[in-house]
Amino acid sequence: MLEKEQKLLEILKSAFQVEGKVIRNRRVEIWDHKEMVPAILLMVKTQLGYKHLNHITCIDWLEEGKFQLVYTVFSHTDKLTLFVKTKIDRDPAIMPNIDDIWDQANTYERELREMYGIEFPGLVGDQEFILEDWDEMPPMRRDFKTDVYAEKTFFAQPGREDAQDVRETITKRSGEEIPEFAKKYSRD
Repeated sequence: MLEKEQKLLEILKSAFQVEGKVIRNRRVEIWDHKEMVPAILLMVKTQLGYKHLNHITCIDWLEEGKFQLVYTVFSHTDKLTLFVKTKIDRDPAIMPNIDDIWDQANTYERELREMYGIEFPGLVGDQEFILEDWDEMPPMRRDFKTDVYAEKTFFAQPGREDAQDVRETITKRSGEEIPEFAKKYSRD
């Protein structure tokens, strides 16, 4: 069972000495140093048939001073999804550019540059991508204070002074207690 997944993992471990695991049916993840990611992605595309770059995403591990980048690629032949993961420093946040492997990576990398402040040396497209005239910290970083920015930038709309927290309204209506995990997301 999970033979294709195990075979893919063995190939990648043999070629790159990566760490990894079979997550479940049709899902494999590996992780390695950022310098190795372009080589891994080039190999899986050109030699293993992972022709489709689904997505590149970022997770901000503020407490560790790291960003985790996740490259999601898919093989239409094997019907397998491969997650290639790496962690990079938040400061300076620099990751090798892969838009010469997949053209559409340019869009993802430009978005990550604006939203997280990650630089991709050699990335084409120096102009603003989404944010216009943005002078603040990149807004998707966990230490960006959205409420402070909103108070400083936008005026208060009249009529919202009595707005209630949706959790409180549900509790009053249902009589159920708010679970502990949900309380940390309350306004207070």
